[in-house]
Formats: sequence, C-alpha cells, structure tokens
Amino acid sequence: MQPCPPTHPPSGHTEGMADLRPAPSCKGRLLVATPPLGDPHFDRTVVYVLEHTLAGAIGVVLNRPLDDACPSALDAWAHLLSPPAVLFGGGPVDLDALIGVARMEGAIDSAWHIVTSSEHAALGTVDLGASPDDVTGTITAVRIYRGYSGWAPGQLDDELDQQVWMVFDAIDDDVFTTAPIDLWRRVVRRQGGRVAWAADAPDDLSSN
Repeated sequence: MQPCPPTHPPSGHTEGMADLRPAPSCKGRLLVATPPLGDPHFDRTVVYVLEHTLAGAIGVVLNRPLDDACPSALDAWAHLLSPPAVLFGGGPVDLDALIGVARMEGAIDSAWHIVTSSEHAALGTVDLGASPDDVTGTITAVRIYRGYSGWAPGQLDDELDQQVWMVFDAIDDDVFTTAPIDLWRRVVRRQGGRVAWAADAPDDLSSN
C-alpha cells in the first residue's frame, strides 16, 4: 500500500470534492489498520477520514504523537490543544503541512471545513492561519497534525476491498484522546465479538 496525495489539498480546501462522493463514503469515520499490515506508515494506525470522494481521500493518523511542540507561529492556538499538547504525525504526505482538527460549539464560519456535526458541536478542519479569537463560535479542543494521509482516486476503495482497513464509527474521544498510544486496541476491543479478539493479537504474529 503506497499512499498518494489526493487531487485536493487538506484543511478546508476539499469543498470541490463534495459532489463526487462514493457510496458509501468513509468521511467522519475511522480507518483501523487490519493486522498484520506490512506498511510501516500505517501499521496499527487509526485514521480519521476528513474527506472521501471519487476524487480521492484525506485523513489524519490519530495515534502517532510526536516529540515536537506546537510551533511558535501557532502560539495563539496552544492553549486550546487537547492533551498531550504536542504535534501528531498525520501521515506520510506533505510533512511540511500543518493541519488543525478542532471541535466547535455554536456558529460555523468560513474558517472551517466541517467533517461531522450534531446539534451540540461540530468536528472539522480549521484554518490555523486565522486567530482563534476571530473564528465564529466556541472552539473547545484542537489537535494539530504534521502531514496527512492521502489516497488517489479509487485507491482507498481498492484497499477496503482488500480488507486492508476495518471501518468503524468514530466517537469524540477518539479524535481528542488523551491516551493515543492505546487507541488502536481500544477501538478494536469496543467492537465486540470476533473483531475484538484482534485487539489482543501480538505486534509480531510469529511470536504467538
């Protein structure tokens, strides 16, 4: 599996893909790597899908915290970071890109690209070039990713057909978890039944 840049960039610039949605789209859901996955970019990862259309797919890896602190240029956002307050490795594509995923309550404005929403709050990407004070609504949590995971047209769909990924519903605690290292096992375990057995599989299946 070799991730490819999608045809549209992340962080609120995916609106042009909205009329090309495949059925079903994984937008707003989790891609959970099926073990064993030989690609080190994605082994034991949980990816939150920001967009998925016929033009490709974009997501961020939720369980790869980095040692990097928030850049000083983004100090205005630092107090909103959900702990652990570090950058996360969003994926192998465009490692110079910084992508903010946030939870907002109240009104939504042009600084946002909504991924999912309810009557109480919305999750989506936010323009980190703006000041949080200038964004309409109340931002309650932010996580910043270096790079992202991208799939070319049809690539993710092919990988789903090959059962590279398990697709599960996301809950808010997945995106802003305070314990990202354990996220893969928690997400798999809560599915119950035979799927939950995979949560206890060793990293090296040959040792089982």
